[in-house]
Amino acid sequence: MNKDTYTNFIRNQINDDLDSGVHNSIQMRFPPEPNGYLHIGHAKSICLNFGLAKDYKGQCNLRFDDTNPAKEDIEFIDAIKADIKWLGFVWDGDIKYSSHYFDQFYECAIELINKNLAYVCFLDSDETRAYRGTLKEAGKNSPYRDTSIAENLELLAKMKAGKFSEGECVLRAKIDMNSSFMCMRDPTLYRIRFDKHHQTGNQWRIYPMYDFAHCIGDAIEGITHSLCTLEFQDNRRLYDWILENLNDFNKPSRPHQYEFSRLNLEYTVMSKRKLQKLVEDGLVSGWDDPRMPTLSGLRRRGYTATSIHDFTNRIGISKVDSMTDMAILEAAIRDDLNIKAPRTMGVINPIRVIIENYPKGKIETLKALIHPQNEAMGKRDIFFSGELYIDRADFKEVVPNKKFKRLAINKEVRLRSAYVINATTFDTDFDGNITTVYATYDPDTLGKNPEDGRKVKGVIHFVEATKALKAEFRLYNRLFTLENPGKNDHFEQLFNPQSLVTTYGVVEPNMASSKPEFAYQFEREGYFCRDKNSQVLTFNKTVNLRDIWNN
Repeated sequence: MNKDTYTNFIRNQINDDLDSGVHNSIQMRFPPEPNGYLHIGHAKSICLNFGLAKDYKGQCNLRFDDTNPAKEDIEFIDAIKADIKWLGFVWDGDIKYSSHYFDQFYECAIELINKNLAYVCFLDSDETRAYRGTLKEAGKNSPYRDTSIAENLELLAKMKAGKFSEGECVLRAKIDMNSSFMCMRDPTLYRIRFDKHHQTGNQWRIYPMYDFAHCIGDAIEGITHSLCTLEFQDNRRLYDWILENLNDFNKPSRPHQYEFSRLNLEYTVMSKRKLQKLVEDGLVSGWDDPRMPTLSGLRRRGYTATSIHDFTNRIGISKVDSMTDMAILEAAIRDDLNIKAPRTMGVINPIRVIIENYPKGKIETLKALIHPQNEAMGKRDIFFSGELYIDRADFKEVVPNKKFKRLAINKEVRLRSAYVINATTFDTDFDGNITTVYATYDPDTLGKNPEDGRKVKGVIHFVEATKALKAEFRLYNRLFTLENPGKNDHFEQLFNPQSLVTTYGVVEPNMASSKPEFAYQFEREGYFCRDKNSQVLTFNKTVNLRDIWNN
């Protein structure tokens, strides 16, 4: 690796630390909380941490920060592991859990009490809030702050033994109630929870707070560069304070925290809590709903791991919070699928076409390229007969304008990889909707232009009717109606009711063997992949062929 190629501030810091001998190698970690599914914002962190470890020939742990059993579940752990593997990363060694270090965390709490740096506090939540003060007003000391070391040790032991009820007391750090940083005003280190833990069962009745457990877990594992997002910038002071006051971890090589900007993506939310509300309120079908920004949702929609890597490279790493245009993510998948996606034809909103001069009962087998820019992918069989389906939008009774290059009465058009046809008349239902178009075909135009010099400008797709497979198409729009719904307290009210539109049409018969989570280009329509959960043949739209949102 040529380290001089990279210029973001995290790589610069790593380069400096390796050059100065602070570290001989780097040890990274990805530390998700197992309280929901990972989203595209987590992918940025995954690619960063695992990518740095790979580039610098270091290591990267997977550690579940499982310190809140009330919100955690094995389902989330399994989903997170699957997402990381899907992105192509492998964690070093065994999976780590903060719960594996509960005994060490407890010993650290005892050490802080013995140093008169922690105490058990019996203020309730409202009283604690009042004592903490505001950004403009200093806090004031808890009446329990000067409890003796011996009594605090006894109280902590009682907390651990389950002698107090939930919320009755907490263990707090003794730092500075006058600090200009709210996180330093005697933050909570331990609280009481009687929930059964997915790893330790009912062994514990007290659980460490994230800020306490996280830095110690980093130190235990020898993490060199602890990366997190900007909202934890102030908390770096607490991270340092804890490690500096623990004998085993107060050394020059201890972990240091560095913050980068989180991903904020237009028309969606980047909060597991808010995403969970969408699931619980039934606004989406689950965490892996293809409209969700979760990695499982994107995967189900047809996004590739390659496109996610490309997206994270495009947005880069910085210390500036900003809103990322959804078009950047869509461009990444579009560029990837344009190269690799097999071509096929699907008619999303079909009307029937009868070719009146085609031999009755005849079905012709034609050949079409699987990929027009990659002939090595071979050809596929398509079929042609006297009965076809075309998309409703591809026929007009009268040509509406000069730009219209599709089928109309007495106007010719070429069918993709097939013949030139000319519409003659049509049928409608009682409501005036066109049901059937009648046409003729020119048998001498297969693979070539009409011999008499007629110019046929339009090309439309089709599916032969007798062999067509019925299919459901799920078309996705933006999840919310505003670019930044997360700023609204009632963000769920901004949910886009048109975020999913379902239509029913037909596809080529070869799509019977299509694979879930594998994208195809439906020519002229977009990229689609087969839905993994549907009992019928269903295709989720991954992305349009071009960016229609900014046009």
